[in-house]
Amino acid sequence: MTRRLLGWCRPGLTAGSVPEIDVAALRERGIEALLLDLDNTLVRWRSREVPEEVLAWVRQASDAGLRLCIVSNAGSARRVAPVARRLGIPFLVRAAKPRRRGFRHAAARLKLPPERVAVIGDQVFTDVVGGNRAGMLTILVPPVDRSHEFVTTRLMRLLERALHRHIHG
Repeated sequence: MTRRLLGWCRPGLTAGSVPEIDVAALRERGIEALLLDLDNTLVRWRSREVPEEVLAWVRQASDAGLRLCIVSNAGSARRVAPVARRLGIPFLVRAAKPRRRGFRHAAARLKLPPERVAVIGDQVFTDVVGGNRAGMLTILVPPVDRSHEFVTTRLMRLLERALHRHIHG
């Protein structure tokens, strides 16, 4: 593997869950906005139910002055919109992660340069690679629930584990 590819696959930070992410520490790093993956990051896969601890964390992040936006590969707004409304934040669908375009579009929508934005997600090959390629801080969290993922997502998670072993020995 090339060094560049390995670098794109390495998250800037990791956390045990979204609510465990230290909002104050992000602000101290100069982060002004967060791009949030939806499925298995904020909510269970294909769910519209937002856990109370996620709601509280989103309020905390907003109160700290962070701008938030859901960035999803979902093909339509039908399921993303109700979650975004519940959280009181904007959203972007059809982001085509790991392409940079969706991340850059969301940052531009929030009127911020990439270096002031962090991406939070549960997948290395979509959220981390895309965020890193867009020049943003990336934060990897474990998936909320793996029991209902697509077969392709499960295969990618096997590759993620092999990559992690390669990077960390």
